[in-house]
Amino acid sequence: MTQAYKKPIPSPQGESDHYWQKAKEGELWLRKCNACGEAYFYPRDISPCCFSRDTTWIKASGKATLFTYGIVERAPHPGFVEDVPFVTAIVELEEGPTMPTNIVMEDPTPEKLQVGMALEVVFEEITDTISLPKFKPA
Repeated sequence: MTQAYKKPIPSPQGESDHYWQKAKEGELWLRKCNACGEAYFYPRDISPCCFSRDTTWIKASGKATLFTYGIVERAPHPGFVEDVPFVTAIVELEEGPTMPTNIVMEDPTPEKLQVGMALEVVFEEITDTISLPKFKPA
């Protein structure tokens, strides 16, 4: 864990507490609508698909494909200065939903990244209670 994490930190809410607890354990969990059968991200009690409140938690496989990405060359916040260049991305999870994240890799160049490439989840421990899901090439 980084001693002095200098980047913005997510604020868990009641609806997402389970998500953050499981991320801390190294597991990626999603919500699934029992009414329409769609898995979705970000975690919330009401399904964005059909607005049903009949939802449940499911454990995701941690597998994804790269949907789109950008290579950040200029830090958007002082906490990111040491990280540039880094990759922000949208990944499509094996369960169906898309998720914003970062791609972690030694050499983040366009030659090493391809839309559609296979990815797998990894977790970065940033505080005693928060671990961020990120993805790396599978």
